[in-house]
Amino acid sequence: MHIVITGGAGFLGARLARTLLAQGRLSLAGAPARDIARITLVDRAAPPPDLAADARIAATIGDLNAQLADDGAAFWREADAVFHLAAAVSGECEADFDLGMRSNFAATHGLLDKLRALGTRPVLVFSSSLAVFGDSPEQPLPALIDDRTLPTPQTSYGIQKFIGEQLVADYTRKGFVQGRSVRLMTVSVRPGRPNGAASGFFSGMIREPLAGLRAACPVPEETPVAIASPARTIEGIVRAAEASDADWGPRTALNLPSLATTVGEMAAALERVAGTAATALLDRTPDATIRRIVKTWPGRFDTPRARALGLAADESFDAVIRAYVRENPDAVKLVIGA
Repeated sequence: MHIVITGGAGFLGARLARTLLAQGRLSLAGAPARDIARITLVDRAAPPPDLAADARIAATIGDLNAQLADDGAAFWREADAVFHLAAAVSGECEADFDLGMRSNFAATHGLLDKLRALGTRPVLVFSSSLAVFGDSPEQPLPALIDDRTLPTPQTSYGIQKFIGEQLVADYTRKGFVQGRSVRLMTVSVRPGRPNGAASGFFSGMIREPLAGLRAACPVPEETPVAIASPARTIEGIVRAAEASDADWGPRTALNLPSLATTVGEMAAALERVAGTAATALLDRTPDATIRRIVKTWPGRFDTPRARALGLAADESFDAVIRAYVRENPDAVKLVIGA
């Protein structure tokens, strides 16, 4: 089996590649599991050293739109499954409309057209976002988002992701791909450097204090957030590829499970794990731009479709922080409580 991951050198793309390599086999759309022979990572950046050293990994480096225009790139034709994770993130898309349209709309449309032209009908998993739901005075969101709630995005990023969902659904309806869209929750705690996502502080407010660094916490403590750990997020992405058509159900996107919490509760969990030395490093200066984006997002989900697929939310944010500490010991400088 050959798998392509766009955005494959990024945090989630690299973690997905490691997960697939570790399990060695994958069932696609309910078919019997097959050995994974090769994974091609498509990204602007080179893959991490551990992945680059694996003989099953191939990397193609450059802009995704340019890669799609290259008719000599055989890996698209050979792909049994494509995980489309590449995207410009929320804050970037608000600041640069053209970047978002090029990276999120044009690249997704181009990828689908590429696969349509090849006629190979791979399984395609598209990473969408909870940002397809947005609250506004004219159309308030319900207190609890369920599988039938109508998306009402309030940001360019959310609109671009919703367009991507609809394209995947129609290309699937027409038989060009076997598409599944999954709406990712706010992923925390992400390791590494901050990115341009408006939601980036949800990781930074944990990651930086654990490293002994100051961190921004730019929204009120009562701000709700739907959290999923990196591990739970990857479980959902992989399960989307594995599920049979009957188990997957409708072509509409799947809301992945989330842990409902607040910024204040996240800070309290940080203090329980790492003490007041950690929370003393939080800078609570408000940021109106980030607040304007984040306050439109929902914080509570009911996800029966995901539960039927065997997916579950994280048990607590304390457990999420402790998992980050176990996985990233070199990035943690504070003393962690038992």
